[in-house]
Amino acid sequence: MTVINQVPKEKAPDDVKPIYDTLGKNFGRVPNIFGVMAHRPGALKHFLPLYGAIMNEGAVEPKLKEFAYLKTSILNGCEY
Repeated sequence: MTVINQVPKEKAPDDVKPIYDTLGKNFGRVPNIFGVMAHRPGALKHFLPLYGAIMNEGAVEPKLKEFAYLKTSILNGCEY
């Protein structure tokens, strides 16, 4: 299986560093998925508003949404 490493902040493009700062403030760290997405800064930049809308809007609380995609990953045999 191929492993794609996160982009460390010190090697991140300049337009990604402010995103990393915001993620660090919001999550206390840069979640792995966003660190990997930083290989494609445009994708990361445009994904974050979608992720925020999915997780922060609607009647289902964010914790339950997290459980739903964790359960889906387990059922699909995802190793990560």
